[in-house]
Amino acid sequence: MAKKVRTPPPPRRVQAPQRRDNRKAPRGGGRARPPWIYAAGGALVALIIAGAIVGVLVARGGGGSKTKAAVDYNSLPGVTKSKAPWKQEYKYLADRLLPLGLTTLGGHQGLVEHFHAHLDIFLNGKKVTIPALVGINVAGNYLTELHTHDARGVIHIEAQKARPFTLGQFFAEWGVFLDSKCIGAYCNGLHWYLNGQKQSGNPAGLTLKSHQEIAIVVGKPPAKIPSKYAFEPGE
Repeated sequence: MAKKVRTPPPPRRVQAPQRRDNRKAPRGGGRARPPWIYAAGGALVALIIAGAIVGVLVARGGGGSKTKAAVDYNSLPGVTKSKAPWKQEYKYLADRLLPLGLTTLGGHQGLVEHFHAHLDIFLNGKKVTIPALVGINVAGNYLTELHTHDARGVIHIEAQKARPFTLGQFFAEWGVFLDSKCIGAYCNGLHWYLNGQKQSGNPAGLTLKSHQEIAIVVGKPPAKIPSKYAFEPGE
């Protein structure tokens, strides 16, 4: 008698492997924060840090109109703390122009700025002469944007590009030391006036404007502080 063929049992079902989620659930059972919150937080931190850096730089540099590091005009070659009268200093004039931010002019063509201011200097009540040809090098055949033509104290401001010019630039171009305490070798109670009104701070930082009357006084003041100047026609 033939043996009965045994039917094999059906194969066992194998469950597919499940992917394990290694991400930890947020504490407290809350939802996970969306990614944009972290991006916004990082941007805010970066903004705060940048603001702090700018604040430090402004505090160090003084901020204001001088975004670049201020040049110490009084340390430039040829600027001296000497006694009056003060002559024009030409020997190192060309070396001072670049750090002073001044350029030479070939003539009066293409000027976008052309105006005049007046300067008076008094030492113990006596008027000091501002010489002619400050900023004009006859031997070198050039003149700069700040200059005098004569000894009246009239400062000519002539430029082919509009920008501010200061009294400190003119004095350093002239070769005379100027700060809030001293003019040249004289440091005994310096005071200065603009259009007859007493000012404070450093006169070197004064921005030159049309028809200003600037007076610097050291020691005994004159009988009257000038408040205006009679410019010639066309000045």
